[in-house]
Amino acid sequence: MAGPTPKVLLIEDEASQRALLSYNLQAEGFAVVEAGDGEEGLLLVEEEAPDLILLDWMLPGLSGIEVCRRLKTRTETRAVPIIMLSARSEEVDRVRGLETGADDYMVKPYSLAELMARVRAHLRRSRPAAVGERLEFEDLLLDPETHRVARGGAEIKVGPTEFRLLTTFMERPGRVWSREQLLDRVWGRDIYVDTRTVDVHVGRLRKALTAHGHDDPIRTVRGAGYSLG
Repeated sequence: MAGPTPKVLLIEDEASQRALLSYNLQAEGFAVVEAGDGEEGLLLVEEEAPDLILLDWMLPGLSGIEVCRRLKTRTETRAVPIIMLSARSEEVDRVRGLETGADDYMVKPYSLAELMARVRAHLRRSRPAAVGERLEFEDLLLDPETHRVARGGAEIKVGPTEFRLLTTFMERPGRVWSREQLLDRVWGRDIYVDTRTVDVHVGRLRKALTAHGHDDPIRTVRGAGYSLG
């Protein structure tokens, strides 16, 4: 996969099912974050900024339906694809799940191969660079396959870290990323890097993007982080 590894949040209370899904998702090349109930899931959505959520309907305490409803009413999480997993096979249940905001609905027991195919399909729309598709924003063009960036038709030289930063920004223009989220997305969870490092690399990216007299497309949001556009 090109670009930062897509992250899937798995909200499932059955430990054996969670372990099976996590294993298969990681085997497909995804980063996986796990939650055993709805409340934990909502917290991890804020902390981890997942690219896709696999959400079980029947959860202890806060139900999957309520988790879905809350996420789809928030501006910052509305665009995150949610695939709901449920033993409820009646049409009325499927309709309810989709009307609550779920992007897809799979009935247990389901085919793992089909689930992985649906995960990839949804990520192709929400994380196009991860599957090699070119990104465009205004006069910016980023090609994850050739690792090239151009602005106004002229090629721009950026380092590997700046390339990953720009990929993250261009996949979700307008979204505000905190420094912690960018650290996790660009550098990875297992690497310790000071948050000030983010500022340094954003500065380098800005310098590259404005080298030919262009306006700075990256916006600093005081107290929150950075955004493209």
